[in-house]
Amino acid sequence: MLIGQYQHTIDAKKRLALPVKFRGELGTKIIVTKGVENCLVVYTEKEWEITSNKLSNLPISQGEARYSARHFLGSAMEINLDKLGRILVPDYLKEYATLKKNVVICGLSNRLELWDEQKWQAYTKDAGKGVEEMVSKLGPLGI
Repeated sequence: MLIGQYQHTIDAKKRLALPVKFRGELGTKIIVTKGVENCLVVYTEKEWEITSNKLSNLPISQGEARYSARHFLGSAMEINLDKLGRILVPDYLKEYATLKKNVVICGLSNRLELWDEQKWQAYTKDAGKGVEEMVSKLGPLGI
């Protein structure tokens, strides 16, 4: 299961090492795409197949569905992990997420999110304010 939060750095050759804990589950090939709130999302091949099928089946007659498909599918890139578990983040994805040197890798069960460290800190500061309200709307989660 992909859970937890880790901090890693992008090296001088633009490579990002993924946490050792995740590498076995990720395999040797992953899919990286744009997420929401200017982060990147990392999927295993299996999870990407599920996600891309859902996106592919959205009604193309609806503008929001077309936008969503273009955003997630059109920006996706298959990336191979090297022997040390590093990936080369494509420039267009790196720019979208404004990834600099320090990156937060957040495990969300079936996917990872990659955040610029400063954006992550700002996001978590603001997001914490609405957690209680959100949990109350979702009903008892056992937490």
